[in-house]
Amino acid sequence: MKRVVLALLTALLAVAACTSPGSNGSYVFTSATALGKLIPAADRKPAGTFTGDLIDGGTLGTADLRGKVAVLNFWASWCAPCRIESPQLDLVYRRLKDKGVDFIGIDTKDAKSNARSFVHDFNISYPIVFDENGEIAIRLGNLPARGLPFSVLLDKAGKVAAVYVGELTAKDLQGPLDALRAERQP
Repeated sequence: MKRVVLALLTALLAVAACTSPGSNGSYVFTSATALGKLIPAADRKPAGTFTGDLIDGGTLGTADLRGKVAVLNFWASWCAPCRIESPQLDLVYRRLKDKGVDFIGIDTKDAKSNARSFVHDFNISYPIVFDENGEIAIRLGNLPARGLPFSVLLDKAGKVAAVYVGELTAKDLQGPLDALRAERQP
């Protein structure tokens, strides 16, 4: 009996290894990036892909970000730190949107009506993808969706350049975004 169980477990692990995120060379979250730091360009892995519905209609996904630096900010209307962070991120977005930096808010584990109210109340102008089930974090590379907010920076090639866990300020993003904007696209 032990041999049968061992054989089944071995087969299950082999199948899981073949189908787990990152098995195709894409990014898999292992730890957060230190605030203000970036993953060295040579060590970056491509983000997993997603396409999601915008809260006000239409769709947006990773394919729309190629050639630009992107900030993917995971948040929810019930998240207290998000109420402080989101308006600051919007200021950075307004300043850099014409300079090759895209922002996408990913409203996760929330009600769409609450997300719409939040966006209206805080005058958020960057696009918001509604992800009620929290699937985008998994698709991007098993990101730490247990706590909000967290943000992912993608370089111009769509590779994960940083994963910051916790609330960010405009000042926290300035150095990393300047560095990513200055990089040449491979």
